[in-house]
Amino acid sequence: MNNPYDPYPVTIKEIKTETADRSLKTFTFAFIHQADEAAFSYRSGQFAMLSVPRVGEIPIGIASAPSEKGIVKFTVFKTGKVTTFLHNMKQGDVMGIRGPMGNGFPLEQMTKKNLLIIGGGFAFTTLRSTIITLMQPDVRDQYGTIDVVYGARNPGMLLYQDELDQWCRQPGINMHITVDETDDPDWPHHTGFVPAVAGECAPESTGNSVAIVCGPPVMIKFTRPVLADLGYGDENILMSLENRMKCGIGMCGRCNIGQELVCRDGPVFTLAYLNKTPGEF
Repeated sequence: MNNPYDPYPVTIKEIKTETADRSLKTFTFAFIHQADEAAFSYRSGQFAMLSVPRVGEIPIGIASAPSEKGIVKFTVFKTGKVTTFLHNMKQGDVMGIRGPMGNGFPLEQMTKKNLLIIGGGFAFTTLRSTIITLMQPDVRDQYGTIDVVYGARNPGMLLYQDELDQWCRQPGINMHITVDETDDPDWPHHTGFVPAVAGECAPESTGNSVAIVCGPPVMIKFTRPVLADLGYGDENILMSLENRMKCGIGMCGRCNIGQELVCRDGPVFTLAYLNKTPGEF
């Protein structure tokens, strides 16, 4: 990218409504210019700015995995001006993507380790990218056990339901799905908040384990003591912070935590680092 403010033009290839209340849709984009696709080289956990001409732009975590060639996916929560406009766009419409941005998850530093992935609600989008990456046949053997705890308010709010079903049946990954509540007597998974289910189902740290956490602040708050009880050291807990970002390249200074900027230096930080920023997180 020559100018960091210039977006790559993309077309909407597919739109999928994810949740029962239709507030979350996954957009699959294709780059108009092949050179732009090559330039948009990203890793799991990074984000990008989605822009709609004459409407605005927003930071969104990348939901696709680098192994999904030819496309890039974002799951968008309808919550403001830009996202509402985007939700009303159609297949074939043109918009812009600026990025990739941020540091992403350092998966190459986690090889031979057991991984515990914990996510809640809309924040599960970047964790989908991570799971897809880890489950690639040429990647899976590089890691130990993989456990995933994922929760939503109710069954209708779970993202990627077809893929969740596949992962539940797939060897090499232990899925622990939960919802806050349900009136379905045949609900086959857990009922309860993510931190509680993590405390019941997540494996204890062997000293060679890493936890990746991405979710709403209240979920993160109550997950921290659970991970401590399971033996995960703060240096082995990675958290993705995706709020408060505006420009995406560290120029506006709106997303600072201590001396760091979430968009430029994050959004992934260890809990050990975040503990050094009292009052900021």
